[in-house]
Amino acid sequence: MNFDLTPEQEEFRAVVREFALEVVAPGAADRDEREEFPLEVVKRMGDLGLFGLPFAEELGGSDADTVTFCLAIEELGRVDQSVGITLSAAVGLGGGMIDQFGTREQKERWLAPICRGELFASFALTEPGGGSDAAAIRTAARLDAGEWVIEGSKAIITNSGTPLTGVHVVAAATEPGGGKRGISTFLVPADTSGLTVEPSYRKLGWRSSDTHGLAFQGCRVPDDALLGERGGGFRQCLAILQGARISIAALSVGLAQACLDASVAYATERRAFGAAIGSYQMVQAKIADMHAAVEAARLLTYRAAWLRDQGRDHVAAAAAAKLVASEAAVAAAREAVQIHGGYGFIEEFPVARFYRDAKVLEIGEGTSEIQRLILARELGLPETI
Repeated sequence: MNFDLTPEQEEFRAVVREFALEVVAPGAADRDEREEFPLEVVKRMGDLGLFGLPFAEELGGSDADTVTFCLAIEELGRVDQSVGITLSAAVGLGGGMIDQFGTREQKERWLAPICRGELFASFALTEPGGGSDAAAIRTAARLDAGEWVIEGSKAIITNSGTPLTGVHVVAAATEPGGGKRGISTFLVPADTSGLTVEPSYRKLGWRSSDTHGLAFQGCRVPDDALLGERGGGFRQCLAILQGARISIAALSVGLAQACLDASVAYATERRAFGAAIGSYQMVQAKIADMHAAVEAARLLTYRAAWLRDQGRDHVAAAAAAKLVASEAAVAAAREAVQIHGGYGFIEEFPVARFYRDAKVLEIGEGTSEIQRLILARELGLPETI
């Protein structure tokens, strides 16, 4: 087994790390406080080619593998989780759906500008009445005079109201009572009549990422707005979420590593009772446990990414990576605040922001409970009751 990155991947990681430290990190706290979308940072990410990483070179992408994409997500997540999730959702969800299931014409229209960082595609799956139960979609689409008419609403959709948002990938029921086999996905341009972007949410964390609800009232799109085959939407969404879980795992690793780095630095400098607090065994134990958890999460994450790149089954690997990494991030953030003591409760210290950001990692792209159900199913356990 070889756990080393290739020279090209090491060089790429160094470039993204420098960008994260010099461009992303300086304004992260201010953007979080103002709940301001990082538009200028995103534009520079586009110039760097980050939004085209996994997509075909002929469309302006880099044709990079999953491991390389995870490196970018981890490095950005170490300094600003909101920037990390902006890239993760734009590429892994919205852009990924078009890449995997779009026609040549759809890719040329939408994916090429995504690669250049000029346009975002949101992934509109979650609804006000359901998140984990993706098959219970109530948003509906019906054919009328050669057009699809969409009615319904979506909730908590990332990148759905940015200045760059150009299209929404919308999951809707096309077969009444069809359940999993009755869901299709559509490409709905952001300027479509009958589509309303609702006010942004006030969130606990990821405050400078863009999150809105979407409302569809008599929203009409042409017949060729259908993405992939009719009735195949549920399978499409499950497939895209499988890869997105690896991305969220990488984002979690980035946050956990940042908490570890901050804790080591603070424990070395902070003195109490005549010595650096890092010399006390209880603090050392916390940091040692944090380090072990970060390493375990990173190994699971990059193994899942590698399996995906090899074209091998990675359902269980992605679920395990997302489960372990997200819970490791939450634990690392909690312990980092504890090590910082009262200062950990002060917003001037990044660990306070990471503490707020961490919790959603256990929720987005499938909750920890869903990951455990997936693992149980993959292990061959009986159906849940």
